[in-house]
Amino acid sequence: MRISAMFERLKGKRPALIAYLTAGDPSPARTPALVAALERGGVDLIELGVPFSDPVADGPVIQAASERALEAGTTLVKVLEITEEIRRHSQIPLLLFSYLNPVMKYGVSALARDAVNAGIDGVLLTDLTVEEAGKTVPVMRKAGLDTVFMASPTSSPRRMEMVAKHSSGFVYLVSRMGVTGERQSLSDSLASLVSGMRKVTTLPLAVGFGISTPEQAAQVGQLADGVVLGSAIVRVVEQNQKSKDLEKKLESFARSLSSALHGVSA
Repeated sequence: MRISAMFERLKGKRPALIAYLTAGDPSPARTPALVAALERGGVDLIELGVPFSDPVADGPVIQAASERALEAGTTLVKVLEITEEIRRHSQIPLLLFSYLNPVMKYGVSALARDAVNAGIDGVLLTDLTVEEAGKTVPVMRKAGLDTVFMASPTSSPRRMEMVAKHSSGFVYLVSRMGVTGERQSLSDSLASLVSGMRKVTTLPLAVGFGISTPEQAAQVGQLADGVVLGSAIVRVVEQNQKSKDLEKKLESFARSLSSALHGVSA
């Protein structure tokens, strides 16, 4: 499994750098080149976001990216085609990041099969609760996909246990409540969230939501096994979407984040 192998390789050395990218933004054809740029910049795992018309958990930056991707004709089928193209050149771990609706429309079993065949390593369904995951997780796992679930600062110990039970690959910790987006400071509750989750699982813990600078990434990396950046990455795409230098600027930003994590260990 690429995800587990990546975390094992970095264990005791540095936190993993994880980047969220809205697939199909600014165009489906360009996404593989953006993934390659992030990988050159030192990103260890890519979350490929499936654009959705009602992205309730996302802030304005990723909402706008979803709109651009949908306008460019990006569908779940197209995201799998993009994955196949990425796999012609790269073995970087890929996590399919989606709302439940497109997956249900596609069919859970069919998606699990087709995602693995395309080269996806795991799935995170943002609005699939652990209480309702009992039928979905076995299908995904049987196909060979990791299933990643989220815990937040308001998660009870019981919910953390359920997140741990249903997760494989890693657990995604939401650093603060609210939608995704860049923040000026990190949540004071992050340390207790990480501590609470470590009591119920030995899986790697990756923290996302609100991390936007190399300094913040390094700060989070002192607590967690992985650092996730989404809106800050997508903003680079937004600001340079029509520029031939988009890939170069994305690589440069990724490198600044990666450099900040070298020498940092939880």
